Amino acid sequence: MLDSGFKILFQGQNFNRLLEGLWVTIRISLISVLLSMILGTLFGMFMTLPNRITRWISRFYLEFVRIMPQLVLLYILYFGVAHAMGWNIPAEFASILMLVIWGTAEMGDLVRNALISIPKHQYESAAALGMTKRDTYLHVILPQTFTRLLPPAMNLITRMIKTTSLIYLIGIVEVLKVGQQIIDANRMQYPNGSLWVYAAIFFLYFIICWPISLLSKYLEKRWK
Repeated sequence: MLDSGFKILFQGQNFNRLLEGLWVTIRISLISVLLSMILGTLFGMFMTLPNRITRWISRFYLEFVRIMPQLVLLYILYFGVAHAMGWNIPAEFASILMLVIWGTAEMGDLVRNALISIPKHQYESAAALGMTKRDTYLHVILPQTFTRLLPPAMNLITRMIKTTSLIYLIGIVEVLKVGQQIIDANRMQYPNGSLWVYAAIFFLYFIICWPISLLSKYLEKRWK
């Protein structure tokens, strides 16, 4: 019975459809990660400003995003805000927006932690050498921040990729949605097909995230 269920993956265009769904997942992930890295870096620098108002704003945003489940945020953007404002928001845009809002907050906190972990004497030494604030950040602070930031940032990237599994709930035909369609269409012919389809989806996520995880561990060991 289990062997017969395996055949569902190669029935017709099923496997090719899974790969097409995987490309949708990868495309949304790449756009979301790129925007989150850029905006998160700026947000992290904003969080370190010596101002009570900016700190209160950044803390409120960070806590709000962390408390709000990603699925609820996705529904608010796609069903709540869009309908309340009378907007026709594409599902893919709402998904990217949800991931960017969440990713920016998480990336910002990583950048903030990396920046404040730099000892104060690094700033003082650079000032004593006559370096401007711009040169201090470019040549002293940011290189050290980057080495401390990269491993946890890569871990965040894998989390964002895995979180894209939620977007099928608003109708995006990504890899998980394609898998569900294949299972529903072949339920009578392959009653055990769901095991193999979901196993294949797990493997596809694994081959995307595992190299990133290995690279993160390697960099963390190398830079310790």
